[in-house]
Amino acid sequence: MKLKVTAPLARYCGAMIVMMIVVTGAVRAEPVFSFDATPGKLSKTVVPINYSIELRPDAESLTLPGVEVIDIEVREPTARLTLNAVNTTFASVTADDSLERADVALDAAAETATFTFAQPLAAGAHRLRIEFTARINKFDRGFFFVDYPTDSGVKRLLTSKLEPADARRIFPCWDEPAFKASFKLTVVIPRHLLAVGNMPITKEESLEANLKQVAFAATPKMSTYLFVLTVGELERITAEADGVTIGVVATTGKAAQGQFALDSAVKLLAWFNDYFGVKYPLPKLDLIAVPGGFGGAMENWGGITFFESRLLFDPATNPDSARRGIFSIIAHEMAHQWFGDLVTMAWWDNLWLNEGFATWMATKAAEQFYPQWQSWLNGYGAKQFAMGLDARRTSHPIQQPIANESEAMIAFDAITYNKGQALIRMLENYLGEAAFRDGIRAYMSAHAYGNTTTADLWRALERAGHKPVTDIAASFTEQDGVPLISAETACNGDAQRLTLRQGRFVIAPARAAALPPRNWQIPVAVGPVGTAQSADVVLLHGSTEVPAGSCGEATKVNLGDIGYYRVEYGPASMAALAKALPQMSPADRVNFLADGWAMVQAGRAEPSSYLGLVENIGVDDRRPVWDQIITAFSALNRLSRDRPERPALQRYISARLRTVFDRLGWDGSGSGDDDNTLLRGSLIWTLGELGDEAIIAEAKRRFAGFLSDPQSLPGALRDSVTHVVGITADRATYDTLLTLARKSTVTNERLRYYYAAAAARDPALAHATLALTLTDEVPGTILTGLIGSVASSGEQPDLAWDFLQKNYDALFAKQGPQFRDQFIANFMTNFSDERHAAELAAFAPVQATSGGRAMVGRAQEVIAISADLKARALPAVDAWIKARK
Repeated sequence: MKLKVTAPLARYCGAMIVMMIVVTGAVRAEPVFSFDATPGKLSKTVVPINYSIELRPDAESLTLPGVEVIDIEVREPTARLTLNAVNTTFASVTADDSLERADVALDAAAETATFTFAQPLAAGAHRLRIEFTARINKFDRGFFFVDYPTDSGVKRLLTSKLEPADARRIFPCWDEPAFKASFKLTVVIPRHLLAVGNMPITKEESLEANLKQVAFAATPKMSTYLFVLTVGELERITAEADGVTIGVVATTGKAAQGQFALDSAVKLLAWFNDYFGVKYPLPKLDLIAVPGGFGGAMENWGGITFFESRLLFDPATNPDSARRGIFSIIAHEMAHQWFGDLVTMAWWDNLWLNEGFATWMATKAAEQFYPQWQSWLNGYGAKQFAMGLDARRTSHPIQQPIANESEAMIAFDAITYNKGQALIRMLENYLGEAAFRDGIRAYMSAHAYGNTTTADLWRALERAGHKPVTDIAASFTEQDGVPLISAETACNGDAQRLTLRQGRFVIAPARAAALPPRNWQIPVAVGPVGTAQSADVVLLHGSTEVPAGSCGEATKVNLGDIGYYRVEYGPASMAALAKALPQMSPADRVNFLADGWAMVQAGRAEPSSYLGLVENIGVDDRRPVWDQIITAFSALNRLSRDRPERPALQRYISARLRTVFDRLGWDGSGSGDDDNTLLRGSLIWTLGELGDEAIIAEAKRRFAGFLSDPQSLPGALRDSVTHVVGITADRATYDTLLTLARKSTVTNERLRYYYAAAAARDPALAHATLALTLTDEVPGTILTGLIGSVASSGEQPDLAWDFLQKNYDALFAKQGPQFRDQFIANFMTNFSDERHAAELAAFAPVQATSGGRAMVGRAQEVIAISADLKARALPAVDAWIKARK
């Protein structure tokens, strides 16, 4: 359902809405893009124009020798050039035709190399020639290797991942997004391998020793982080679309599994060409399946890399619903080919321009081509997760200052992606789809091949929509926090009026100091329950009062669940809405429940208020409604670990969810890609974790049947059934799961079995899983996931934490900086006590970078919030359950 809103002076029950705008605390957007004013570490006095790079990757020695010639523009005379390089040795650096070598000074902390010449370079054009050797890494930064199983043994693939600042690990460069240049790549590789880059191959030439030289066409101007190179035993299937060759590249024998991805990319390219008003400018676009190395995907221009299971679809091993995730991630990364690649943010403080827009566009595209998926409704949790982060004191604005690479890395979070997506959706509905699209087209046309700031986008949208976009948007992007709208009705005779007041929604421990107030300009959709298609909108900045139908009528705020804000209803409004719950649209029901649970988390409501709402939800309600309830129930269950309230809590939750499962049954009807099928899988997973004996017994029976006849277990149930079997595994079952993982060459199957084994709650088996992560057997992509699963699903967080501390050095060598700066802090949120928060703060490695220190602060706050909710909510829930009984 798409919410269509009118202008701020809208109709509501035949009356006019009067906007009360309090003109205080207005936020203004930053200036438009200026190269010289762009943040960054490198001087703007030298600018790269073109890189000609030859690389000779050696997959055995894990070295990357190279020669590059860089055409540069020197804007002011200088004898010193500083650019980025990491783990690189230099054989020679010369300028122009001189044979005199520059002195090279490396700064490992700053990740730079400084070249000092005997004579200053005059202002104007120059050419650098650099001979160097870089490294091929074990972890997914820069150029790295991936070992993967095949029927003929283990193979090795080489590929790259450079965002935000790892091109410097492949070749010396000006590795900041504002330094756009063209790239002409040549590689020397074994003849039997295929190389894929940003552009088509222009020439291949055989060399001695079974080698070949592969030359690629020069790229358009682009940022360094968009460079890509993949080398391996690969095959490619292709299609033509709007004059562009689209390919799916996979390891030998798997390309045919990319047909759904290829078909999706073909129709998406045509749709994006029309939507953006600028045609995709490269001659080819490859989607590259990497069988390990990183989770997700990377939007390299012309050569998008994907974790294999996120791109390939095999009906023999994938559930039908896997197409939803594949389509979504392809749409996200293809949207980046315009929003991010063609037009690039000037610095990482505007990262959300890339990620928020691509996340929004992926859902919009799914609604366009697969409306039956109801992607906005079923994806409600993305916004809810962002709001949970944004309600904390350690939140950050969408546009946040970024001082260095470690801070850029941690900026890839739900505030950037999901809050960004929610804001864009809210603005599109405020402006109208046509006006919003016109603004995007103007923005693309004006800034193609260049860099921008958020302010450039606001100006384009404001001109197209003729509405005050800048102040509205800036109030959401330039300050952190979640708006709280207090809403209450009052009657005057038979008429009813609704008062709306703005505040700040905060989730914090009870003794925490108050956070400063915030002011937003908020498009607020208001109307009677069930009228979202014709909702009226008031632009709220402060407080206002609007007519709200007849006395006692249920009036809903945030109709359609489009807005990014929480709503706290007064007693009269709450009572009317609770009574009208069945008449709400599914989106409004989800929104109403989510706000109710959020008020419990914030200490603004008692758990009984939320549980009372849940009691009024029918067993036949929609999947997203029950998913919201499952999310809240699962949070309570996690908090109750080792608490006396847990047995009664688990019995209550199981009984409530079993009524829903019993309606669906194990073998109910469904296409395999419908909401009932997906809800069934979620319920089996959750009930198994809660210890439901009947669910566990049936899961074990079906898994035993699967071992004899794999076709006996539908693809839609395999993840859930295997997970339940893993939780309750004994040694024999555990070994069976590992055997299945080891013999499979299908990535999604291997992950299914490894993760199920890691969920085992037997401490001896948890020890075995942790030991396994120190071997070369486990793909690096899932190593941290397995450790996290031991702590969460396996409920052995102390065991896993002890392991992490004792084996930190070995794990860091396998995982790289992200392990130190992000994973450790995130892992510690499995705890909810002060002792573990103190242990995290005292663990020296996580304090090494400013990004790492920020993550520690966020994790400590999560621990404190969990401790507060545990102490406050669990006794109240326990009392409610006992009173209900």
